Amino acid sequence: MNPYILATLLFGLGLGTTITFISSHWLLAWMGLEMNTLAIIPLMAQHHHPRAVEATTKYFLTQATAAAMLLFASVTNAWLTGQWDIQQMTHPLPITLITLALALKIGLAPVHSWLPEVLQGLDLTTGLVLSTWQKLAPFALLLQIQPANSTILIAFGLASTLVGGWGGLNQTQLRKILAYSSIAHLGWMILVLQFSPSLTFLTLLTYLVMTFSSFLVFKLNNSTSINMLATSWAKAPTLTALAPLVLLSLGGLPPLTGFMPKWLILQELTKQDLAPTATLAAMSALLSLYFYLRLSYAMALTLSPNSLAGTTPWRLHHLRPTLPLAVGVAATLLLLPLAPAAMALLTL
Repeated sequence: MNPYILATLLFGLGLGTTITFISSHWLLAWMGLEMNTLAIIPLMAQHHHPRAVEATTKYFLTQATAAAMLLFASVTNAWLTGQWDIQQMTHPLPITLITLALALKIGLAPVHSWLPEVLQGLDLTTGLVLSTWQKLAPFALLLQIQPANSTILIAFGLASTLVGGWGGLNQTQLRKILAYSSIAHLGWMILVLQFSPSLTFLTLLTYLVMTFSSFLVFKLNNSTSINMLATSWAKAPTLTALAPLVLLSLGGLPPLTGFMPKWLILQELTKQDLAPTATLAAMSALLSLYFYLRLSYAMALTLSPNSLAGTTPWRLHHLRPTLPLAVGVAATLLLLPLAPAAMALLTL
């Protein structure tokens, strides 16, 4: 892609998200979301491949549906209450409609089925943008309206953690596994949204760091399926040693960074007398942990079927920048000791 066009699209992507961040009026927030969607569509379709075009079409249709629902709900709210302000949502009908529209935008269960299919059709770089940056604007709106109907949010959260765990079990494609992982993590965030918005924000930050690291690991190895992971020991031995730890951090295993948000969320749910919900969420995390362990096993404990076993293939030093990967992996593995500081910030 022409660098000027790429710069324009990335600027549009950033501008759309920023407009949604700073807006207090529903029309302005809707406009920011639309700019965001229209800026990423050419990036998704830049490789003229039928799968990429199909993924782009599916993404456009789902985002357009969600945006239309959001606009309808905000107009309904203005009609019922005379308010266009995002933080002045009082009527339950538009709040429920907006929650559903934003759930469709970020890919929460049960309106999640577009996300694995779309992510599978994209390259890893665009998939990374879709899994991280594109979640920010809808989440900013969710944090601002803080839907009062707790039943809907808990249902969305539990459904997402369970679907994210079950859906990833039988997958062999890494992008689909990462999509189901994204659905499960979003479910954890939504579960605790109404009780502790600051904890939701902390979970979102840790999710962004861990997803960034895992996408970069797969991109450096040029892997898109589990079978391709088995050759990574010969390409990048150090990365092969660290990658299982990144995946286990995504699964929420102590003493890695990913354990911190899950631990704090379970603690908060128990404080709110939601022990059954916390138990279900913790059990669904075991489902996710299984497929992360499966990836770790394929990457670190198996050898690819070569005719010359143990022969290191010829490789040249790649010229890709590895500093973002190094910073991301360090943050993914080593931030658990900051949990007391995070808890102190949450109680402010």
